[in-house]
Amino acid sequence: MVDQRLVRGARTRRKIARHGVDVASLEGLNGLSIGRLAADLGVSKSGIQTLFKTKENLQLAVAESAREEFTEVVIRPAQTTQPGIARLRALTERWISYIEAPLFAGGCFWAASLPDFDSRPGQVRDALLLHRRTWLALLAGELRRAVDTGEIAQLDVDLTVFQIDAVLNAANTALRVGESDAVSMVRRVVDGFLASPR
Repeated sequence: MVDQRLVRGARTRRKIARHGVDVASLEGLNGLSIGRLAADLGVSKSGIQTLFKTKENLQLAVAESAREEFTEVVIRPAQTTQPGIARLRALTERWISYIEAPLFAGGCFWAASLPDFDSRPGQVRDALLLHRRTWLALLAGELRRAVDTGEIAQLDVDLTVFQIDAVLNAANTALRVGESDAVSMVRRVVDGFLASPR
């Protein structure tokens, strides 16, 4: 009986956190409230409070849910490609697909949530920044590998990764406001970075 309650509790917790990702992708993590989620999902506020205790814990669970899904949809499939340029292209293509047919209701969860917390020290900011830094480090690792193996000419890896990330985020915004040509433009920009002569 106790085990079944724990299983149900974990399932409900995942369901609430996943719905929270959709809400946060539309309104930012500050748009989350226990009352809103309870009303949306038809569960009691006290039940959500029992599962998460605090709004910060809820926000952290939502950020973790978003990270897990992003990893499954964007990062893990790209890991099957050859390291270097092929993997970097796969990562950027998977990211484009992630916003083109949005995994989350409002597009990129981090683009919606990080601006709310970029100047607020705390665990939520740390969780959001950890995801961002992990993503940038992943891109940088593949780009460095491509430079080191001679796939592309020497370039400033950190600057190029910053530019690729900026273009991807700009495409997210453009698609959200109906600029359908953003995907072809972001591909052209990324191709320009990665087509550097040997």
